[in-house]
Amino acid sequence: MQTVSVQIPEELARAAGCSFDSFSSEAVRLLALELYREDKISLGRAAELCQMAVEPFTEFSTRHNAPLDHGISYPEEDRRTLDWLGL
Repeated sequence: MQTVSVQIPEELARAAGCSFDSFSSEAVRLLALELYREDKISLGRAAELCQMAVEPFTEFSTRHNAPLDHGISYPEEDRRTLDWLGL
C-alpha cells in the first residue's frame, strides 16, 4: 500500500493525547472513521485501510460515537475486504 506523509503540528499531536509513537496510526484510524461517517467508504474498507479486523474497528467506532449502520451497501468493497481478511 502506498503512503502519504503529512506534517502535523506537535501541539495538535499533544492535544490528541496519544504518544508520538502511536500518533500516526491513531490519525489513520480517525481519518478512516470520518470517511466512514461521511459514507465515503464502508465499515469493512475503513477497517482494512487501518490494517485492523472489523471487530476492533467497530469497537473503535463505538468509542467515538459513530453509527454502525448507514443503510448504504458497498457489496464490492465488502467482498474485497472479506477476501483480504481471508474470510
